[in-house]
Amino acid sequence: MKWLKKQAELYPQKQFLNDSTFAQINQEVNKMAEHLAPLIDNQSRVALLSENSVEMAVVLFALLGLSKEVLLLNRHLTEYELADQIKELKIDKVFTSDLLTEKVTDSISFSEIWTSNPCPVSLSADFPDEKIAVIMNTSATTGKFKSVPITWGMISNHVKASKETLGAYDNDNWLVILPMFHVSGLSIIMRTLYNATSATVVDKFDENQLLEMINSGKINMVSLVPTLLTRIADKLHSNNLRLILLGGEFIPQPLIKKCQELGLPIYKTYGMTESFSQSVTFNILDFPDKTSSVGRPLPGVEIEIRQADLAGVGEIWLKSPMLMKAYLGQKPYGTAFETGDIGYLDADGFLYLLNRRKDIIISGGENIYPKEIEDLVYSLPEIKECALVAKPDAKWGQVPILFVSGNISQEKLENFLTEKLAKYKRPQSITFMDELPKNASGKILRKELKG
Repeated sequence: MKWLKKQAELYPQKQFLNDSTFAQINQEVNKMAEHLAPLIDNQSRVALLSENSVEMAVVLFALLGLSKEVLLLNRHLTEYELADQIKELKIDKVFTSDLLTEKVTDSISFSEIWTSNPCPVSLSADFPDEKIAVIMNTSATTGKFKSVPITWGMISNHVKASKETLGAYDNDNWLVILPMFHVSGLSIIMRTLYNATSATVVDKFDENQLLEMINSGKINMVSLVPTLLTRIADKLHSNNLRLILLGGEFIPQPLIKKCQELGLPIYKTYGMTESFSQSVTFNILDFPDKTSSVGRPLPGVEIEIRQADLAGVGEIWLKSPMLMKAYLGQKPYGTAFETGDIGYLDADGFLYLLNRRKDIIISGGENIYPKEIEDLVYSLPEIKECALVAKPDAKWGQVPILFVSGNISQEKLENFLTEKLAKYKRPQSITFMDELPKNASGKILRKELKG
């Protein structure tokens, strides 16, 4: 953790996370590591499950300083889903916040860590680029999650490129409202650490709290998804904000137009877990004629459009020093990464995203992969056919709805899904049919399924 050590030496009294200075966080991390060391002496990979908090960051920094690979678990997953991921990655030690201990059997809570006998340790200050720092699981179109190994090289290249694109100022204070188990939240923490600036961590979205912090000038930077920004845009004082990083799902043009009229410094962005957050970004106030775009590539990022039609629309491929080399346990993907998204580049190098990965449902910034839920539903012997599709929703952008054919009661099916799936993945409605519509080859016609 050379960045933390460096900033603690150069700016010991400067605010880092909430009310804690760089020197204080560095001291807490070293103490935490002394108590963690005896618990994970023979472990190369551990897991961390927590809501957003300064304490979560301290535990994470300590584990990283002890040279461990840290699987960051989504706290919205069910016990069933968490157990599946922990088993798949062969993890024996899971550290949880005191509020989430019941989600994982035999986990070690943050308060329990302090009861272990401390062991003097020397934290690693530097790591080779290829060493894995954290692991984030992301669902795939095959229905089974894939594990993204985020290396120190990816993180290092990201914070440098992001600084060049977004800038860094002494009074910067990021509001960390997006989850730190996602790249959206973790990348903010890493940028803040690298830039020697400040971040304010909150555990959940609270509209009044958010508005107070922004409008009082306590924070001047925030990363949001469109569904959250829609709720507060009219109430923001733009003169207190340096930037709003906006991404995570399709961004409605009416929202962008409103933000332009309000003078809000919106930086649209496009990225993914595999590229450790941002790949392209731009400020809509600087380029008012490009608001339909998702941005220009960050330094070092190359965008390729393959299999383009006559209008230049095709598959979006990435080349980037922020990209993973391969999913864990799988072969390297090669010289460029296929995003699965469809779009085009204009003459000025701005990327336009037309379609997300086919059939993916994006609800409140969370990706929902129909195949994952369908495979689960098909595990029930009473089910003949099923399909999960998106329904437009004013609050979440999209919500999943399920169509099924089979001899099962709605109550049984709903209880099964409630037990097995995180809340955001659960269908908002279930429609029973004698038979789902199909084409001549027998493929279910999703476009004909509407809520």
